[in-house]
Amino acid sequence: MYDHLNNSIYYFLFDSVVNTYLITHCGLHPPTSSQVGLVVHSHCDYFAPISFPAVVDLCLRVKKLGKSSVTHEIGVFERGKDEAAAVGEFIHVFVDAQNRKPTAEGMPAPMRVGLGKLLVKEESKL
Repeated sequence: MYDHLNNSIYYFLFDSVVNTYLITHCGLHPPTSSQVGLVVHSHCDYFAPISFPAVVDLCLRVKKLGKSSVTHEIGVFERGKDEAAAVGEFIHVFVDAQNRKPTAEGMPAPMRVGLGKLLVKEESKL
């Protein structure tokens, strides 16, 4: 049960940090945007425990930016520590909000520009 709970919490954190960035820096407005991001893959690698009431800091970067998809990488750090306690991956595919299929033009330009600011080309995990 505890592993499942931890995975749920990390998924919620990952979803929150990614969507906050998309809304704040990429022009996403879920109720009215012509495209939405569907999660097609997520996973998390755990390296060290973090116990309540510790505070965590999340770091977001883009590993891969495709025509209609993006691979986000999220580092979870216990506040004050330099080594990641966990690193997660979250892949969105941007699709038409109505028919849920990728569009011929791919993701909107403001989305691509905003995500491009976080693009890191090196292959190592945080």
